[in-house]
Amino acid sequence: MPSHGRVGKRRAAAETRRDAEFAAFVAGAGGRLLHSATLLAGDPEDADRLLGTALARLYAAWLRLDGDDPYQWARCELFVRYAYRPWWYHPRGGLLDGLTAQERLIVTMRYFEGIGEEQTAALLGMARERVAAIAARGGATLRSRPAPPPGSPRPRPRATWAVGP
Repeated sequence: MPSHGRVGKRRAAAETRRDAEFAAFVAGAGGRLLHSATLLAGDPEDADRLLGTALARLYAAWLRLDGDDPYQWARCELFVRYAYRPWWYHPRGGLLDGLTAQERLIVTMRYFEGIGEEQTAALLGMARERVAAIAARGGATLRSRPAPPPGSPRPRPRATWAVGP
């Protein structure tokens, strides 16, 4: 009869390894993911909630990633969570203030994250031409803003996400 003690030890070792790998991933990629979440949400508290949800889902799936890039997985989860917010949600503030939620999403994906048009379209279930049009409209809105006066204070960077005590 097999001993259940060995299975429990293997599971505990796998969970310990997962925790260490996940903590290292968040330490390395958390800042960039938080910046993307802040661009999307505008409000720092909304960005923290959005990123927390994406990271919680990544943590739950960590052992099933099977060689997939965890950054790409977390980034996609972040974008999908944002894309499926309620229809009445309108982000306010931040660097992308004045853009619609859809424009924020596509501008962040295309210009900050550097995701190609076709990949963005596939992830969001849109035609490539629609993604291009929304990106162009969002870019035009951002370019039409007046430049900040020289010497104006720049926004201070926020602390990055961290896992652990």
